[in-house]
Amino acid sequence: MKVRINSLSGVYPSYETEGSAGMDVRAYVDEPVIIEPGKRALITTGLFMEFEPGYEVQIRARSGLAAKYGIGLVNGVGTIDSDYRGEVKVALINMGETAFEVKNGDRIAQMVISPVVQAEIEPAGELSDTERGEGGFGSTGI
Repeated sequence: MKVRINSLSGVYPSYETEGSAGMDVRAYVDEPVIIEPGKRALITTGLFMEFEPGYEVQIRARSGLAAKYGIGLVNGVGTIDSDYRGEVKVALINMGETAFEVKNGDRIAQMVISPVVQAEIEPAGELSDTERGEGGFGSTGI
């Protein structure tokens, strides 16, 4: 699958190893952005993309930033739809204990290409029974 990308910095997302599922995405900022503990920031990437319908680009946190600094994504996983043509931005949150600095060119997230299926909604007055039923939120144990 091909993803057409316009990069303002001339740097493109890249798979860092042969087995990588996600491509690293870098910050494209004029000056460093400081994210204080408990705060969030929308980080620009300078990337604009086009890809075929039936797919999405998922923006995910980088595990190293999460484990070492407490940096994650505000929305857990971001979705870029195939008809979006605006700049890719990453909403970071600092769940750590110290301020975190994002500098131009820093790898801030990863993107994964995934197929999507659009469901046909069928209104239903009743649903079938299952063994689990309405059990949720830990009802099956730890």
